[in-house]
Amino acid sequence: MFLPFFITIVAYFGMEFMAWFTHKYIMHGFMWFWHSDHHNKSSESWFERNDVFFIIYAIPGSSLMILGMLNGFDFKFFIGLGITLYGFTYFLVHDIFIHQRFKLFRDTKNSYLLALRKAHKAHHKIISKHDGTCFGMLVVPKKYHLEAKYILQRQ
Repeated sequence: MFLPFFITIVAYFGMEFMAWFTHKYIMHGFMWFWHSDHHNKSSESWFERNDVFFIIYAIPGSSLMILGMLNGFDFKFFIGLGITLYGFTYFLVHDIFIHQRFKLFRDTKNSYLLALRKAHKAHHKIISKHDGTCFGMLVVPKKYHLEAKYILQRQ
């Protein structure tokens, strides 16, 4: 019972590194064409070319879950579950909380969530594919935590 939970948690947190790596070297690299509209809002459309990454990232998680189910819920299922749960977290944090694609969770007094927003805003200040910062999602540099705490103390 502990091993499936452990595998799921390790896969989930391992995805933070994968998100950072793919964002920095793939999305801001050879797949910039698909990601650039996320930085340069050139359309009024609700959808972005960048949304293709949702499908690209869903493939490994769902494939592993299916393969794991076919093998009696072996370790592949729990790796896929961790990947899928991270994807759901990414959707909630990035698309809903940060970018407000659905007008939910607008105000927060939580310093961690404010730090997340500040780091992401710093990432979007750079609108080119080069010289970016803050490529991860859940791990936020200390300076943004300190800024968020300072803002909350002043309120």
